[in-house]
Amino acid sequence: MTSPSDAAASDILSDLVSAALRAGADSAEAVAAERASLSVGVRNGALEDVEREESRDLGLRVFVGRRQATVSASDLSDTTRARLVERAVAMAKLAPEDPYAALAPPDRLARAPFAELDLFDPSDPTAAELEAAAAEAEAIALAVEGVARSEGGHAAASSSRWRLVTSHGFDGGWRGTAFSLGVGVIAEKDGAMERGGEHRAVRHLADLPSAGAIGAEAGRRAVARVGPRKIASTTAPVIFENRVAGQVLSPLLGAISGPSIARGTSFLKDRLGQPVLPVGVDLVDDPFRPRGLGSAPFDDEGVAVARRAVVEDGVLTTWLLNTASAAQLGLASTGHASRGLAGPPGVSTHNLHLEPGERDLAGLMADAGAGLLITSMFGPSLNANTGDWSAGVSGFWFEDGQIAWPVSEITVAGNLKDLWTRLVPGSDLEFRGSFNSPSLLFDAVAIAGK
Repeated sequence: MTSPSDAAASDILSDLVSAALRAGADSAEAVAAERASLSVGVRNGALEDVEREESRDLGLRVFVGRRQATVSASDLSDTTRARLVERAVAMAKLAPEDPYAALAPPDRLARAPFAELDLFDPSDPTAAELEAAAAEAEAIALAVEGVARSEGGHAAASSSRWRLVTSHGFDGGWRGTAFSLGVGVIAEKDGAMERGGEHRAVRHLADLPSAGAIGAEAGRRAVARVGPRKIASTTAPVIFENRVAGQVLSPLLGAISGPSIARGTSFLKDRLGQPVLPVGVDLVDDPFRPRGLGSAPFDDEGVAVARRAVVEDGVLTTWLLNTASAAQLGLASTGHASRGLAGPPGVSTHNLHLEPGERDLAGLMADAGAGLLITSMFGPSLNANTGDWSAGVSGFWFEDGQIAWPVSEITVAGNLKDLWTRLVPGSDLEFRGSFNSPSLLFDAVAIAGK
């Protein structure tokens, strides 16, 4: 893997913004995104694929009055950049007026020096080193008793750089790296087969778990799932393992996003300042976590970010706002703008986590006595206006606080506004991604089985 060249060394973005103003734009912003990546896949110890990518892309958003347009290009030549400006301004003049279209207010912008978040690691593993790590993880997984065959091992490394320049004086950028390792295997017993796997991604190579640990966990998870039973439909305590618990909470993010609130299409549209989780439970968004996969010194409109409890002591404290949705609601941006190179900004969180409770997973099962431990989830369905939710799941039935047998082909369902107020967080919070939760216990959930 090679690091991307430094777009900040040139004045391409500043030149783009200046050219847009000369062409008739009232204001403009330009974005540069650079990426270099190397990924290697193996199967049965043999090299299966190698992919290398290097890209540099530009995005330009221009405003003519309250009309806006965005364009992007991967060709950075002078001719293409000139066409980019011409096309963007022409499109903006023809676009419908949007009373909320504008750059972020100057008083909301982040100011240099920006926070140093330790997101970049200069480690540069070779293809051979990535192949060796993937092969080792696969070999360890295959060595687990009960594992029959491999679905492949995969290792990757990437480096990226992002920079934003606006016509009202913002100029900021950051760079980061990511390293990942994963493997999937199939376990078999008496003709029954089940998949299992493990995957980890980190900012710094030294933080990646060993290939042996990843392989062993992949094998263990596959073998544990062999021979699942079907269960009768019932209502029982349900625990979502920490790896999937975030999927039960993630609908909350869409329900409190500024655009959803502004459109009135959210089942939480009337709940600001009201309880949505149990007393004592906090849901925290932290853009400043060192080496965090969702960390950033400012949002994608250049707005200053802050650590905040989105839910504090169970009470919903804020919407997630970019500049446009904040203007529509008569509020200020919360620093949650998210955008690609084309299209206006949307909304997303940074590093979100639910604060842990006092009981580990074993403790939650002991408290529940008997019930369902969910370890995988697929096909979730949500009514965004009512909060009615369901998902296909598999996992384990437990009795007397102990795992009894694996289960599959079942569905859990309920209304999230009700379910969330009854969750009990475990103590097993792990920071594995940009949205993390401990295991969650719900005292009574509808389960549809055979």
